[in-house]
Amino acid sequence: MTPQLRQAIKLLQFSNVEVAAFVEEELERNPLLERDERAEPPIERAAVDQLRSGADAPDATGFEDAPQLPDSADLARSDTLIAEHAAPLDNEYGETYDPGGASDGVAMGKGGSADFDDGGLSIDDFAESSKTLREHLSEQVRLSFFDPQERMIGAALVALLEPSGRLPVAPEDIARTLGIDLAKVESVRARMMRFDPTGMFARDLRECLMVQLAERNRLDPAMQALLDNLELLARRDNKQLMQVCGVDSADLTDMIAELKRLDPKPGAMFDAAPMRPVVPDLLMRATPDGGWILELNPETLPRVLVNQTLTAKVLPRAAKEEKVYLAERLQTANWLVKSLQQRAQTILKVASEIVRQQDAFFRHGVGFLRPLILRDIAAAVELHESTVSRVTSNKYIATPRGIFELKYFFTTAIAGTSGESHSAEAVRHRIREMVARETADDVLSDDAIVAILKREGVDIARRTVAKYRDALRIPSSVQRKREKAVPA
Repeated sequence: MTPQLRQAIKLLQFSNVEVAAFVEEELERNPLLERDERAEPPIERAAVDQLRSGADAPDATGFEDAPQLPDSADLARSDTLIAEHAAPLDNEYGETYDPGGASDGVAMGKGGSADFDDGGLSIDDFAESSKTLREHLSEQVRLSFFDPQERMIGAALVALLEPSGRLPVAPEDIARTLGIDLAKVESVRARMMRFDPTGMFARDLRECLMVQLAERNRLDPAMQALLDNLELLARRDNKQLMQVCGVDSADLTDMIAELKRLDPKPGAMFDAAPMRPVVPDLLMRATPDGGWILELNPETLPRVLVNQTLTAKVLPRAAKEEKVYLAERLQTANWLVKSLQQRAQTILKVASEIVRQQDAFFRHGVGFLRPLILRDIAAAVELHESTVSRVTSNKYIATPRGIFELKYFFTTAIAGTSGESHSAEAVRHRIREMVARETADDVLSDDAIVAILKREGVDIARRTVAKYRDALRIPSSVQRKREKAVPA
């Protein structure tokens, strides 16, 4: 297997973020590559709405007037080699592709002007950086404690703190390590549990909630009893809780609502990495005639081109060693462009077939998701099954129903009572719907759910329903009855 072929394989399974980083590295490494900043029309195809066969089929991919794709023989051979020699693939080359053309634009700064030097700064560079959790707490330690020993204890507690706000080490161990009396450590910890945010440095959930309730002056005997029996609350045993706390149904409902307003992990608001939005690789939209249009997201398409002008100028006048180097870089750049073109068109080809086969899902919802496996798509687009697996990994599509990973559309089949098959994801969705419509007087057991599904044509076992229910984090029927008996 050549390094170039390994590169093509790795590019297929890279996410758009990994490809972008890969391109940046190659642009720095290869002087014959440059980024194309010109606006290019998106690569798109119109998905066929209905299955066709024989002479009615426009092409193997399910598209009319589909452009010819590069031969996939290299990828098929690579899959065979990988199966025979399962060794890690080292990427020696890398970059991105561009539909073609040369760029002669003027490089501009962040401000979009070549006349003013703004030093590359933007308004984000002047924004105040947020404090970390330890910085926030250390500042309160300095302001709250003036005794050197107490400050030392406070610094030790801050250093041991978990990101959630819990103290994972027993105060006895801290006192023994520091050589200080346990009462002194507990005195400092009690004061630090009232720091902002309240509930930090607690040893467990009960202590964390208790401090927050005390801060709000809501820690009465009934609430204390509730905190002492959190395991009953977890089991939703509201009848037993009412007896333990000595309250009626309405009071218990108010107490549980009060607990829900507290923060079980007060430290989690700090140091949290900002959520990175998913940038889809493919965009999907409906056409006026009821079909679908698929296109590659131009924001995720790394576009590079080979600087042929520089090559023509430098290569004839270069020394022998330089010619060897430039020839190698030119070969690498050309192969990279080809690999990226292959990657983009293969992703579009596979995604288009998925859309064609899951047409009912996009029109009617998850209840119409059909069973689908990698082999079905591989046979339809004439690619190796492992190639389809790489293409669908870490690739996302923006549809009228939301953003989905391409892997989402592959689900196992559950046999039907009449010979047909049903998607496991559609069955899970049906179970969620049935549970959501339950009333306090009509809570469905797993056997009842099995009976309903069989009447709807799904041949499913009780243990499978229980497994799906657990995966959906739906409590058992006994726990749901307890929860609905006393709403909270």
